[in-house]
Order: sequence, then C-alpha cells, then structure tokens
Amino acid sequence: MKSTAEKNFKTQLKFVYSDNNTLSIIFQKNEILLGVVGEFNNNIKQLEEITDTNIYTRGNSILVKSNQKKNELIKNAIKFLSEQFIINGTIEKKDVISSINKFMIDEKNNYIKNIEYIIKTPKKSVIPRSEKQKKYVRALKESEIIISAGPAGTGKTFLAVAVALTMLLEKKIERIILSRPAVEAGERLGFLPGDMREKVDPYLRPLYDSLYDLLDFEKIQKKIEVGDIEIAPLAFMRGRTLKNSFAILDEAQNATDTQIKMFLTRIGENSKIVINGDPSQIDLPNKNLSGLNRSKKLLGHLKEISVVDFDHTDVVRHPLVSKIVKAYSDQKTE
Repeated sequence: MKSTAEKNFKTQLKFVYSDNNTLSIIFQKNEILLGVVGEFNNNIKQLEEITDTNIYTRGNSILVKSNQKKNELIKNAIKFLSEQFIINGTIEKKDVISSINKFMIDEKNNYIKNIEYIIKTPKKSVIPRSEKQKKYVRALKESEIIISAGPAGTGKTFLAVAVALTMLLEKKIERIILSRPAVEAGERLGFLPGDMREKVDPYLRPLYDSLYDLLDFEKIQKKIEVGDIEIAPLAFMRGRTLKNSFAILDEAQNATDTQIKMFLTRIGENSKIVINGDPSQIDLPNKNLSGLNRSKKLLGHLKEISVVDFDHTDVVRHPLVSKIVKAYSDQKTE
C-alpha cells in the first residue's frame, strides 16, 4: 500500500517539455514552490551556480533552459527538494547540495523509495543522500555491529546518532553511549581539570553537535543527566558489558587494534555497536597502530557485522569538500 507521503508527492509536480529545450516544472501548491525556491531565490541561485544552468521562476512554475542532460539534472534536483520540503517543511543549504549528488540525479532512481530510509527525529527527518548512506542506514537498523570508514562529511556520525536517538525515544534501547579516543590527551585524562564529562567534552563535540541538531538542547541535557545518554572516553570502557544500548565509537582510526577489540567485545544483550573512522586522518604517533582497517578485514565476513566504505562521492557537505577529499586520495595513488 502506498504511503500518504508518496501519494501527495506524485500530485505536487508536473513536467512539461518544449521544443526549444525548455523544461517547465509546474507546482500544484505555491507553498511548495516557495519552499523549493527559497528566500530571495537562494536555493535556485545555488543550483544555477553548481550546475552552470539558467533557471527561472514564472508564476507557479520553474523554467529550465539548457540541454537535455542538464534539464534532467535540475528536474531530479527539484523533485528531491520538493520531497524534502513536503517531509520536513524546510530546505537547508546542504539539501540543495545533496540534490545534485550523482546518486540523486540518476534518471532510474526512484525518489519515493528513499522514504523507507527516512529517520524521523523530533527536530527533523533525516534522509540518506546516497546509495552508500542508504546501505549504512539499513545496516544501522539491522546489524548488531557496524564498521564504517570514509572521509569527513559522509554522514557516518550524524546518521548513527540519528538512528540511535530514534531507537532511544522509541524505547527500543535504554541508553546511548558515545565514545571517542582522546588521543590529544594521550588517553591519560586524570591530569585534566574537572569531572569526567568536562575532561572529555572537547573530544566529543562532533557527537554533541549531532545530538543538538536532532533534539532540543534542554532535552539532550536532561537525558545526559539521567544517564539515558552517556559520554565515555574509550579508555573508560574496559571491563563493561553494554546491555540494551547503542554504542558509537567515533574517530576510530585513532584507536589501536587492542582498543577496538576491547570496545567490540563490550556488546551485550539487545545492543548495537558502531565503529566510525576516517583512515586518512590518523593522529596516532605510529599510524600502523590504527586498528580500524584491521577490524574490517578480520570481521567483515561475519553475517552479524556490516562493513560500509564511503568515498568522496558520498560527501554531503559543500561540493568543495568532495573535491578536496578526491584530490588528496588521488595523490596517494600516484
């Protein structure tokens, strides 16, 4: 049975092709048109800049005048942005960037299929931006242990936190545990001022940022205070057994083989463990000590464990980030 969102989406847009390579995208509701266009036409201007295409608005329509390939590119981008607006009621700058991701502009790609991967949180609905991200979300929901590796900006941490938060709010788990190696402090945190949370907060800031982006600040603080969300440096995880928990180890490229083994073997009943890292950003004194890649090789064959490798094509930040990542990656292969 088709969802209400799918039925509504199919009735919102109409596409009319003219002989002079002009595509008219007609909106049934001006509210959706205004959301897609953005304040002061900012979304359209950004699409024009990224795709080097001329896009116009006229009445209840968006007009695209270019070759067939670019017309289809903009068509699919507008479809994606319309869907995003219908679901979330807003469009962010990163959504415009994602809308022209090569996975999103494939003619054969069915946009509505993305609905099954939507992660609904109190502040927003999170939609995977690429095929790898969809595979990752599916793994986060179905597998007991997930190991992901790839460059910054591919959504590894954000998607994991989003899935963990929805499971916590739906009472499928009792606790979220966020961990990260405090390499800069040499994992010797005793000499740092403050209690444990104050000691490790600077190292866990990206995880906090993801939480605050998905749930109100006050509610996050309350869940931290009552222990529903726990902040624990990797060094403090030894000897524990995690039950009814969703544990995320971020920046795992800075964890040694022994540390990753220790973290993975904490898993208990009704729990998930996620290992995230970027092999190109190892801060350990001896880069050969990093255990991230070794864990993928040793455990990737186990059916209970999912391994997802991201690359520059999955970056959903500014397009320039993808180009930077690719440039550095290409240099290593020369």
